[in-house]
Amino acid sequence: MSVYEGTFKSRSDEALHNPSLQKALRNFKPLFVAKRADAVAALEGFEQLRETAAAIKDAVLDNLDEWLERYASAVEAAGGHVHFASDAEEARTIILDICKKADAKTICKGKSMVSEEIGLNEELEAAGYKVVETDLGEYIIQLAHEPPSHIIAPAIHKTREQVADLFEANHPGRPREDTVAGLVGEARTVLREKFFQSDVGITGGNFLIAETGTSVIVTNEGNGDLTQTLSRVHIVTSGIERVLPTLDDLSVFLRLLARSATGQDTECYTTLSTGPRRPGDPDGPEEYHVVLVDNGRSKMLGGKFREMLRCIRCGACMNHCPVYGAVGGHAYGWVYPGPMGSILTPLFNGLAEHYDLPNACTLNGRCQSVCPVKIPLTELIRTLRSEQVKAGLMPASQRRMMGVWGWVARNPGLYHALERFGSRLLRARAGKSGSIAGLPGAGAWTSVRDIPAPDGPTFLETFKAMRGEK
Repeated sequence: MSVYEGTFKSRSDEALHNPSLQKALRNFKPLFVAKRADAVAALEGFEQLRETAAAIKDAVLDNLDEWLERYASAVEAAGGHVHFASDAEEARTIILDICKKADAKTICKGKSMVSEEIGLNEELEAAGYKVVETDLGEYIIQLAHEPPSHIIAPAIHKTREQVADLFEANHPGRPREDTVAGLVGEARTVLREKFFQSDVGITGGNFLIAETGTSVIVTNEGNGDLTQTLSRVHIVTSGIERVLPTLDDLSVFLRLLARSATGQDTECYTTLSTGPRRPGDPDGPEEYHVVLVDNGRSKMLGGKFREMLRCIRCGACMNHCPVYGAVGGHAYGWVYPGPMGSILTPLFNGLAEHYDLPNACTLNGRCQSVCPVKIPLTELIRTLRSEQVKAGLMPASQRRMMGVWGWVARNPGLYHALERFGSRLLRARAGKSGSIAGLPGAGAWTSVRDIPAPDGPTFLETFKAMRGEK
Protein backbone atom coordinates (compact mmCIF):
# COMPACT_ATOMS: atom_id res chain seq x y z
CA MET A 1 0.00 0.00 0.00
CA SER A 2 1.30 3.46 -0.93
CA VAL A 3 2.09 5.84 1.92
CA TYR A 4 0.16 8.46 -0.07
CA GLU A 5 -3.16 6.58 0.00
CA GLY A 6 -6.11 8.22 1.72
CA THR A 7 -6.55 11.87 2.68
CA PHE A 8 -4.30 14.22 4.60
CA LYS A 9 -6.53 13.72 7.64
CA SER A 10 -6.42 9.93 7.47
CA ARG A 11 -2.67 9.89 6.84
CA SER A 12 -2.11 12.30 9.73
CA ASP A 13 -4.22 10.19 12.06
CA GLU A 14 -2.21 7.12 11.11
CA ALA A 15 1.06 9.02 11.62
CA LEU A 16 0.05 10.23 15.08
CA HIS A 17 -0.62 6.64 16.15
CA ASN A 18 2.52 5.14 14.57
CA PRO A 19 5.01 4.48 17.44
CA SER A 20 8.04 4.00 15.16
CA LEU A 21 7.36 7.22 13.25
CA GLN A 22 6.78 9.19 16.44
CA LYS A 23 10.07 7.88 17.84
CA ALA A 24 11.89 8.97 14.67
CA LEU A 25 10.24 12.39 14.75
CA ARG A 26 11.15 12.91 18.40
CA ASN A 27 14.78 12.26 17.51
CA PHE A 28 14.60 14.63 14.54
CA LYS A 29 12.78 17.61 16.07
CA PRO A 30 15.58 19.19 18.14
CA LEU A 31 18.40 18.32 15.73
CA PHE A 32 18.13 20.79 12.87
CA VAL A 33 16.44 23.57 14.85
CA ALA A 34 19.16 23.91 17.49
CA LYS A 35 22.01 23.53 15.02
CA ARG A 36 20.55 26.17 12.72
CA ALA A 37 20.15 28.62 15.59
CA ASP A 38 23.79 28.17 16.61
CA ALA A 39 25.08 28.49 13.04
CA VAL A 40 23.04 31.63 12.38
CA ALA A 41 24.08 33.27 15.65
CA ALA A 42 27.73 32.69 14.78
CA LEU A 43 27.51 34.48 11.41
CA GLU A 44 27.44 38.25 11.56
CA GLY A 45 25.16 39.79 8.98
CA PHE A 46 22.96 36.73 8.41
CA GLU A 47 19.81 38.87 8.11
CA GLN A 48 21.46 41.09 5.52
CA LEU A 49 22.40 37.97 3.56
CA ARG A 50 18.73 36.95 3.57
CA GLU A 51 17.75 40.35 2.19
CA THR A 52 20.44 40.16 -0.48
CA ALA A 53 19.47 36.64 -1.53
CA ALA A 54 15.80 37.57 -1.82
CA ALA A 55 16.71 40.60 -3.95
CA ILE A 56 18.91 38.48 -6.26
CA LYS A 57 16.15 35.92 -6.77
CA ASP A 58 13.54 38.60 -7.44
CA ALA A 59 15.81 40.27 -10.01
CA VAL A 60 16.31 36.92 -11.77
CA LEU A 61 12.58 36.20 -11.79
CA ASP A 62 11.93 39.64 -13.33
CA ASN A 63 13.91 38.53 -16.40
CA LEU A 64 13.94 34.75 -16.09
CA ASP A 65 13.69 34.09 -19.83
CA GLU A 66 16.81 36.17 -20.51
CA TRP A 67 18.84 34.47 -17.76
CA LEU A 68 17.81 31.03 -18.98
CA GLU A 69 18.91 31.92 -22.50
CA ARG A 70 22.28 33.12 -21.19
CA TYR A 71 22.68 29.95 -19.15
CA ALA A 72 21.77 27.70 -22.10
CA SER A 73 24.22 29.53 -24.38
CA ALA A 74 27.02 29.13 -21.82
CA VAL A 75 26.31 25.40 -21.39
CA GLU A 76 26.39 24.85 -25.15
CA ALA A 77 29.60 26.87 -25.46
CA ALA A 78 31.17 24.48 -22.93
CA GLY A 79 30.10 21.46 -25.00
CA GLY A 80 26.91 20.57 -23.15
CA HIS A 81 23.28 20.29 -24.21
CA VAL A 82 20.22 22.00 -22.69
CA HIS A 83 16.71 20.58 -22.95
CA PHE A 84 13.58 22.49 -21.91
CA ALA A 85 10.67 20.40 -20.59
CA SER A 86 7.24 21.99 -20.25
CA ASP A 87 5.93 19.32 -17.89
CA ALA A 88 6.83 16.09 -16.08
CA GLU A 89 5.95 13.84 -19.02
CA GLU A 90 8.15 15.75 -21.44
CA ALA A 91 11.03 15.74 -18.93
CA ARG A 92 10.80 11.96 -18.52
CA THR A 93 10.68 11.49 -22.30
CA ILE A 94 13.80 13.62 -22.79
CA ILE A 95 15.76 11.70 -20.14
CA LEU A 96 14.64 8.30 -21.45
CA ASP A 97 15.74 9.32 -24.94
CA ILE A 98 19.20 10.33 -23.68
CA CYS A 99 19.58 7.01 -21.85
CA LYS A 100 18.45 5.06 -24.92
CA LYS A 101 20.93 6.83 -27.21
CA ALA A 102 23.69 6.13 -24.66
CA ASP A 103 22.80 2.42 -24.73
CA ALA A 104 22.63 2.61 -20.93
CA LYS A 105 21.90 -0.30 -18.64
CA THR A 106 22.74 0.99 -15.16
CA ILE A 107 21.84 4.49 -13.98
CA CYS A 108 23.22 6.01 -10.78
CA LYS A 109 21.38 8.95 -9.26
CA GLY A 110 22.45 11.65 -6.89
CA LYS A 111 19.84 13.47 -4.87
CA SER A 112 17.29 15.33 -7.00
CA MET A 113 13.92 16.58 -5.84
CA VAL A 114 12.97 17.40 -9.43
CA SER A 115 13.43 13.74 -10.38
CA GLU A 116 11.06 12.87 -7.53
CA GLU A 117 8.63 15.55 -8.72
CA ILE A 118 8.47 14.15 -12.25
CA GLY A 119 8.30 10.48 -11.16
CA LEU A 120 11.52 9.62 -12.98
CA ASN A 121 12.58 6.41 -11.22
CA GLU A 122 9.36 4.56 -11.96
CA GLU A 123 9.60 5.47 -15.65
CA LEU A 124 13.25 4.40 -15.92
CA GLU A 125 12.63 1.09 -14.18
CA ALA A 126 9.58 0.41 -16.35
CA ALA A 127 11.81 0.90 -19.40
CA GLY A 128 14.18 -1.81 -18.11
CA TYR A 129 16.98 0.29 -16.63
CA LYS A 130 18.64 -0.60 -13.33
CA VAL A 131 18.38 2.55 -11.20
CA VAL A 132 20.51 2.99 -8.07
CA GLU A 133 20.04 5.88 -5.65
CA THR A 134 23.44 6.79 -4.18
CA ASP A 135 22.46 9.34 -1.52
CA LEU A 136 22.24 7.31 1.71
CA GLY A 137 18.77 8.53 2.63
CA GLU A 138 17.46 8.02 -0.91
CA TYR A 139 19.07 4.57 -1.04
CA ILE A 140 17.26 3.60 2.18
CA ILE A 141 13.84 4.65 0.93
CA GLN A 142 14.50 3.02 -2.44
CA LEU A 143 15.01 -0.29 -0.62
CA ALA A 144 11.81 0.39 1.34
CA HIS A 145 9.90 1.30 -1.85
CA GLU A 146 8.83 4.60 -0.29
CA PRO A 147 9.00 8.25 -1.36
CA PRO A 148 11.09 10.74 0.67
CA SER A 149 9.55 12.23 3.78
CA HIS A 150 11.90 15.24 3.94
CA ILE A 151 13.64 17.11 1.12
CA ILE A 152 17.13 17.02 2.67
CA ALA A 153 16.80 13.97 4.93
CA PRO A 154 14.63 11.59 2.87
CA ALA A 155 14.68 8.74 5.42
CA ILE A 156 14.20 10.86 8.54
CA HIS A 157 11.08 8.80 9.31
CA LYS A 158 13.10 5.60 9.63
CA THR A 159 14.58 4.44 12.93
CA ARG A 160 18.03 2.86 13.08
CA GLU A 161 16.45 -0.53 13.75
CA GLN A 162 14.28 -0.24 10.62
CA VAL A 163 17.32 0.63 8.49
CA ALA A 164 19.19 -2.36 9.91
CA ASP A 165 16.25 -4.60 8.98
CA LEU A 166 16.23 -3.21 5.41
CA PHE A 167 19.97 -3.76 4.94
CA GLU A 168 19.81 -7.26 6.37
CA ALA A 169 17.02 -8.17 3.94
CA ASN A 170 18.66 -6.59 0.87
CA HIS A 171 22.35 -7.32 1.47
CA PRO A 172 22.49 -11.12 1.71
CA GLY A 173 25.68 -12.69 2.99
CA ARG A 174 26.60 -9.74 5.19
CA PRO A 175 26.47 -9.72 9.00
CA ARG A 176 23.78 -7.50 10.49
CA GLU A 177 24.97 -4.04 11.50
CA ASP A 178 23.17 -2.21 14.30
CA THR A 179 25.28 0.94 14.78
CA VAL A 180 25.02 4.10 12.69
CA ALA A 181 28.70 3.86 11.72
CA GLY A 182 28.30 0.22 10.76
CA LEU A 183 25.22 0.89 8.62
CA VAL A 184 26.89 3.80 6.83
CA GLY A 185 29.96 1.69 6.16
CA GLU A 186 27.84 -1.14 4.78
CA ALA A 187 25.99 1.20 2.42
CA ARG A 188 29.25 2.70 1.15
CA THR A 189 30.70 -0.75 0.45
CA VAL A 190 27.62 -1.86 -1.46
CA LEU A 191 27.30 1.35 -3.44
CA ARG A 192 30.97 1.65 -4.34
CA GLU A 193 30.76 -1.03 -7.04
CA LYS A 194 27.59 0.56 -8.46
CA PHE A 195 29.44 3.77 -9.32
CA PHE A 196 31.86 1.88 -11.59
CA GLN A 197 28.99 0.06 -13.33
CA SER A 198 27.08 3.25 -14.10
CA ASP A 199 26.48 4.29 -17.70
CA VAL A 200 24.41 7.40 -16.92
CA GLY A 201 24.66 9.59 -13.81
CA ILE A 202 21.71 11.80 -12.91
CA THR A 203 22.03 14.59 -10.36
CA GLY A 204 20.01 17.57 -9.31
CA GLY A 205 21.14 21.15 -9.60
CA ASN A 206 21.05 23.28 -6.47
CA PHE A 207 22.07 26.29 -8.52
CA LEU A 208 22.73 27.02 -12.21
CA ILE A 209 25.18 29.82 -13.08
CA ALA A 210 24.30 31.83 -16.18
CA GLU A 211 27.70 33.46 -16.75
CA THR A 212 29.59 30.14 -16.96
CA GLY A 213 26.97 27.46 -17.71
CA THR A 214 27.89 25.74 -14.45
CA SER A 215 25.66 23.42 -12.44
CA VAL A 216 26.23 23.30 -8.68
CA ILE A 217 25.42 20.47 -6.28
CA VAL A 218 25.80 20.66 -2.51
CA THR A 219 26.15 17.37 -0.62
CA ASN A 220 27.55 15.84 2.55
CA GLU A 221 28.50 12.42 1.19
CA GLY A 222 30.41 12.96 -2.05
CA ASN A 223 28.11 10.57 -3.86
CA GLY A 224 27.08 13.27 -6.30
CA ASP A 225 30.70 13.72 -7.40
CA LEU A 226 31.12 10.00 -8.10
CA THR A 227 27.75 9.86 -9.87
CA GLN A 228 28.64 12.57 -12.36
CA THR A 229 32.35 11.92 -12.91
CA LEU A 230 32.42 8.12 -13.29
CA SER A 231 29.41 7.80 -15.63
CA ARG A 232 29.77 8.18 -19.40
CA VAL A 233 26.80 10.56 -19.49
CA HIS A 234 25.86 13.16 -16.88
CA ILE A 235 22.27 14.47 -16.78
CA VAL A 236 21.37 17.44 -14.55
CA THR A 237 17.68 17.79 -13.65
CA SER A 238 16.61 21.17 -12.33
CA GLY A 239 13.70 23.57 -12.15
CA ILE A 240 13.87 26.63 -14.36
CA GLU A 241 13.92 28.91 -11.31
CA ARG A 242 17.31 27.68 -10.02
CA VAL A 243 19.42 29.92 -12.28
CA LEU A 244 21.67 32.62 -10.76
CA PRO A 245 23.51 35.32 -12.73
CA THR A 246 27.10 34.97 -11.47
CA LEU A 247 29.47 33.00 -9.27
CA ASP A 248 29.56 35.99 -6.92
CA ASP A 249 25.80 35.58 -6.46
CA LEU A 250 26.37 31.90 -5.71
CA SER A 251 28.58 32.81 -2.75
CA VAL A 252 25.61 34.53 -1.07
CA PHE A 253 23.43 31.44 -1.32
CA LEU A 254 26.14 29.02 -0.22
CA ARG A 255 26.47 30.94 3.05
CA LEU A 256 22.71 30.62 3.59
CA LEU A 257 21.97 27.09 2.37
CA ALA A 258 23.94 24.86 4.74
CA ARG A 259 23.22 26.99 7.80
CA SER A 260 19.50 26.91 7.06
CA ALA A 261 19.36 23.25 6.08
CA THR A 262 21.63 21.35 8.47
CA GLY A 263 23.12 23.98 10.76
CA GLN A 264 26.59 23.64 9.20
CA ASP A 265 28.81 26.51 8.14
CA THR A 266 29.06 24.75 4.79
CA GLU A 267 28.25 21.33 3.42
CA CYS A 268 31.12 18.88 3.02
CA TYR A 269 31.06 19.01 -0.78
CA THR A 270 30.19 21.92 -3.07
CA THR A 271 30.76 20.73 -6.63
CA LEU A 272 30.74 22.92 -9.74
CA SER A 273 30.42 21.16 -13.12
CA THR A 274 30.77 22.87 -16.49
CA GLY A 275 30.23 20.72 -19.58
CA PRO A 276 31.66 17.31 -20.44
CA ARG A 277 35.23 16.11 -20.06
CA ARG A 278 37.75 18.26 -21.93
CA PRO A 279 41.01 17.06 -23.53
CA GLY A 280 43.49 16.48 -20.73
CA ASP A 281 40.87 16.06 -17.98
CA PRO A 282 41.59 12.97 -15.87
CA ASP A 283 37.90 12.12 -15.49
CA GLY A 284 34.40 13.34 -16.20
CA PRO A 285 31.51 12.40 -18.49
CA GLU A 286 31.69 12.16 -22.26
CA GLU A 287 28.28 13.85 -22.55
CA TYR A 288 26.71 16.55 -20.40
CA HIS A 289 22.97 17.30 -20.53
CA VAL A 290 20.80 19.71 -18.52
CA VAL A 291 17.03 19.13 -18.41
CA LEU A 292 15.27 22.31 -17.27
CA VAL A 293 11.77 21.57 -15.99
CA ASP A 294 8.87 24.04 -15.99
CA ASN A 295 6.00 21.86 -14.75
CA GLY A 296 3.84 24.78 -13.59
CA ARG A 297 6.58 27.22 -12.64
CA SER A 298 5.87 29.67 -15.47
CA LYS A 299 2.28 29.92 -14.29
CA MET A 300 3.52 30.78 -10.79
CA LEU A 301 5.90 33.36 -12.24
CA GLY A 302 3.03 35.49 -13.50
CA GLY A 303 0.70 34.99 -10.55
CA LYS A 304 0.18 35.55 -6.84
CA PHE A 305 2.61 32.83 -5.80
CA ARG A 306 5.68 34.10 -7.63
CA GLU A 307 7.67 34.52 -4.39
CA MET A 308 7.57 30.75 -3.89
CA LEU A 309 10.00 30.50 -6.82
CA ARG A 310 12.71 31.97 -4.58
CA CYS A 311 12.82 28.65 -2.70
CA ILE A 312 16.28 27.02 -2.53
CA ARG A 313 14.96 23.73 -1.07
CA CYS A 314 16.79 23.97 2.27
CA GLY A 315 14.01 22.40 4.34
CA ALA A 316 14.19 24.99 7.14
CA CYS A 317 10.45 25.66 6.92
CA MET A 318 9.53 22.03 7.63
CA ASN A 319 12.22 21.68 10.30
CA HIS A 320 10.48 24.43 12.28
CA CYS A 321 6.88 23.47 11.48
CA PRO A 322 4.90 21.97 14.41
CA VAL A 323 2.51 20.21 12.02
CA TYR A 324 5.33 18.53 10.10
CA GLY A 325 6.99 17.67 13.41
CA ALA A 326 3.83 15.88 14.54
CA VAL A 327 2.88 13.92 11.42
CA GLY A 328 6.02 13.73 9.25
CA GLY A 329 6.32 14.17 5.51
CA HIS A 330 4.26 11.35 4.01
CA ALA A 331 1.04 12.78 5.46
CA TYR A 332 1.30 15.65 2.94
CA GLY A 333 0.70 13.27 0.04
CA TRP A 334 3.47 14.31 -2.35
CA VAL A 335 7.22 14.85 -2.60
CA TYR A 336 7.15 18.37 -1.09
CA PRO A 337 5.99 18.28 2.55
CA GLY A 338 5.71 20.90 5.27
CA PRO A 339 4.89 24.57 4.64
CA MET A 340 6.49 24.60 1.19
CA GLY A 341 4.44 21.53 0.27
CA SER A 342 1.26 23.12 1.58
CA ILE A 343 1.74 25.70 -1.17
CA LEU A 344 3.45 23.80 -4.00
CA THR A 345 1.36 20.63 -3.90
CA PRO A 346 -2.03 22.36 -4.39
CA LEU A 347 -0.51 24.63 -7.07
CA PHE A 348 1.06 21.75 -9.01
CA ASN A 349 -1.59 19.08 -8.44
CA GLY A 350 -4.87 20.89 -7.78
CA LEU A 351 -6.54 23.08 -5.15
CA ALA A 352 -9.45 20.66 -4.75
CA GLU A 353 -7.37 17.48 -4.60
CA HIS A 354 -5.20 18.91 -1.81
CA TYR A 355 -7.72 21.14 -0.07
CA ASP A 356 -6.57 20.15 3.44
CA LEU A 357 -2.92 21.14 3.12
CA PRO A 358 -3.12 24.95 3.38
CA ASN A 359 -5.94 24.58 5.92
CA ALA A 360 -3.83 22.35 8.18
CA CYS A 361 -1.32 25.18 8.79
CA THR A 362 -1.48 26.89 12.19
CA LEU A 363 -0.14 30.17 10.68
CA ASN A 364 2.30 30.50 13.60
CA GLY A 365 4.86 32.03 11.22
CA ARG A 366 7.95 30.09 12.30
CA CYS A 367 8.54 28.88 8.73
CA GLN A 368 8.47 32.41 7.37
CA SER A 369 10.83 33.70 10.07
CA VAL A 370 13.57 31.15 9.21
CA CYS A 371 13.27 31.06 5.40
CA PRO A 372 16.71 32.08 4.06
CA VAL A 373 15.17 33.87 1.06
CA LYS A 374 12.35 35.51 3.04
CA ILE A 375 9.42 33.83 1.31
CA PRO A 376 6.19 35.06 2.99
CA LEU A 377 4.97 31.49 3.48
CA THR A 378 2.08 32.20 5.84
CA GLU A 379 0.79 34.96 3.58
CA LEU A 380 0.90 32.63 0.58
CA ILE A 381 -0.96 29.96 2.53
CA ARG A 382 -3.66 32.51 3.44
CA THR A 383 -3.89 33.43 -0.25
CA LEU A 384 -4.33 29.76 -1.16
CA ARG A 385 -7.18 29.49 1.34
CA SER A 386 -8.80 32.53 -0.24
CA GLU A 387 -8.42 30.98 -3.70
CA GLN A 388 -10.09 27.80 -2.46
CA VAL A 389 -13.03 29.78 -1.08
CA LYS A 390 -13.40 31.72 -4.35
CA ALA A 391 -13.40 28.42 -6.24
CA GLY A 392 -16.26 27.18 -4.07
CA LEU A 393 -14.19 24.39 -2.54
CA MET A 394 -14.96 25.07 1.12
CA PRO A 395 -17.31 22.35 2.48
CA ALA A 396 -20.90 23.49 3.01
CA SER A 397 -20.80 22.83 6.76
CA GLN A 398 -17.68 24.96 7.10
CA ARG A 399 -19.23 27.75 5.02
CA ARG A 400 -22.26 27.80 7.33
CA MET A 401 -20.05 27.91 10.42
CA MET A 402 -17.98 30.75 8.96
CA GLY A 403 -21.18 32.60 8.07
CA VAL A 404 -22.40 32.34 11.66
CA TRP A 405 -18.98 33.41 12.94
CA GLY A 406 -18.95 36.42 10.61
CA TRP A 407 -22.41 37.49 11.74
CA VAL A 408 -21.42 37.24 15.43
CA ALA A 409 -18.12 39.05 14.86
CA ARG A 410 -19.94 41.97 13.22
CA ASN A 411 -22.05 42.46 16.37
CA PRO A 412 -19.65 43.50 19.16
CA GLY A 413 -22.21 43.35 21.96
CA LEU A 414 -23.26 39.81 21.08
CA TYR A 415 -19.65 38.77 20.49
CA HIS A 416 -18.45 39.93 23.92
CA ALA A 417 -21.50 38.49 25.68
CA LEU A 418 -20.86 35.08 24.12
CA GLU A 419 -17.16 35.43 24.90
CA ARG A 420 -17.88 35.98 28.61
CA PHE A 421 -20.45 33.18 28.70
CA GLY A 422 -18.16 30.72 26.88
CA SER A 423 -15.20 31.55 29.11
CA ARG A 424 -17.17 30.87 32.30
CA LEU A 425 -18.71 27.71 30.85
CA LEU A 426 -15.31 26.29 29.91
CA ARG A 427 -13.84 27.10 33.34
CA ALA A 428 -16.77 25.32 34.96
CA ARG A 429 -16.27 22.28 32.73
CA ALA A 430 -12.57 22.13 33.54
CA GLY A 431 -13.13 22.19 37.29
CA LYS A 432 -10.10 22.10 39.59
CA SER A 433 -7.82 20.48 36.99
CA GLY A 434 -7.78 23.62 34.83
CA SER A 435 -7.90 21.60 31.61
CA ILE A 436 -10.63 20.06 29.47
CA ALA A 437 -10.25 16.41 28.47
CA GLY A 438 -13.24 16.31 26.14
CA LEU A 439 -15.33 18.86 24.31
CA PRO A 440 -18.27 18.40 21.88
CA GLY A 441 -17.18 19.18 18.33
CA ALA A 442 -13.49 19.19 19.27
CA GLY A 443 -12.84 15.48 19.49
CA ALA A 444 -10.03 15.63 16.95
CA TRP A 445 -8.12 17.85 19.38
CA THR A 446 -9.09 16.36 22.72
CA SER A 447 -8.40 12.77 21.62
CA VAL A 448 -4.66 13.53 21.71
CA ARG A 449 -4.40 16.52 24.07
CA ASP A 450 -6.19 18.37 26.84
CA ILE A 451 -7.34 21.93 26.21
CA PRO A 452 -6.38 24.46 28.92
CA ALA A 453 -9.41 26.32 30.24
CA PRO A 454 -9.56 30.14 29.98
CA ASP A 455 -7.87 31.67 32.99
CA GLY A 456 -9.90 34.44 34.64
CA PRO A 457 -11.59 37.32 32.83
CA THR A 458 -11.50 37.95 29.09
CA PHE A 459 -8.82 40.13 27.50
CA LEU A 460 -11.23 43.05 27.07
CA GLU A 461 -12.35 42.83 30.72
CA THR A 462 -8.71 42.78 31.83
CA PHE A 463 -7.82 45.69 29.57
CA LYS A 464 -10.71 47.83 30.83
CA ALA A 465 -9.86 46.99 34.43
CA MET A 466 -6.29 48.17 33.89
CA ARG A 467 -7.66 51.47 32.57
CA GLY A 468 -10.13 51.82 35.41
CA GLU A 469 -13.17 51.43 33.12
CA LYS A 470 -16.33 49.48 33.69
